[in-house]
Amino acid sequence: MYQPTVSLATLATTRTPPLRRRQWLAALPVLGAALVAPRLVYAAASTPIEVWKDPSCGCCHDWIEHMQANGFDFTIHDSGNTAVRTRLGLPQKLGSCHTALVGGYLIEGHVPASDVRALLQQKPQALGLAVPGMPVGSPGMDGPAYGNRRDPYDVLLVARDGSTRIFKRYHQKASA
Repeated sequence: MYQPTVSLATLATTRTPPLRRRQWLAALPVLGAALVAPRLVYAAASTPIEVWKDPSCGCCHDWIEHMQANGFDFTIHDSGNTAVRTRLGLPQKLGSCHTALVGGYLIEGHVPASDVRALLQQKPQALGLAVPGMPVGSPGMDGPAYGNRRDPYDVLLVARDGSTRIFKRYHQKASA
């Protein structure tokens, strides 16, 4: 049977010398991975979102693809969105071609995924976000079919009383 040459009592009282610079530098990749790993797990986790849209709407499909590429997991209702928009209390003047629910917030129209993420992090007292109409250059209304055109638009934060304020502006035109 193997007998250790150092007793446990000796190990408990032995002081370990401090790490030298080379040892710290060698440990940095391991420490960095330990710090980044929890963020990767969070980023990999998908966020559930439910959307109501017309079954034949191509731009709605393109917006859904944009959102899926940014970590959202969809339940899709191809029944149109007028009834759900009314039921949720969104004024018709803020309407667009699809309505979604995520984290207790309404998302109307072509809202960028980054703004939805910001909304979910900030958790304001609000109904949700809206991009009224269908502005060219917004997610789902971009791509080759639109010739890189980018019309200015605002993402609106919609209060529970239907009032709005600008959440984020998108006013930079693409270069020709």
